[in-house]
Amino acid sequence: MIRRNSQSIGEVIQEFMNKSNLESKIFEQKIIRLWPEIMGPQIAEMTTNIYIKNKILYVSVSSSVLRNELLMCRSTLLKSLNKRVGADVITNVMVR
Repeated sequence: MIRRNSQSIGEVIQEFMNKSNLESKIFEQKIIRLWPEIMGPQIAEMTTNIYIKNKILYVSVSSSVLRNELLMCRSTLLKSLNKRVGADVITNVMVR
């Protein structure tokens, strides 16, 4: 029996993820999961309701001072999160 067009399981899974757009959802969840690790325990404690919609990361904070700090370093935060995941998952950060 000669097999033609055979693929490894990894290739099949990757192809499925690309076709079904699951890869971007996995990256989004990874960013949300990494938020406390990247920001540190004190900032993570003051942030709630973290989610991604239309490539925008939304974060609610309990402190106006922290809100201003996060808004000022938005571009650095954006680059750091995308770099950590290894893909351009988010394009903007909205802090509420």
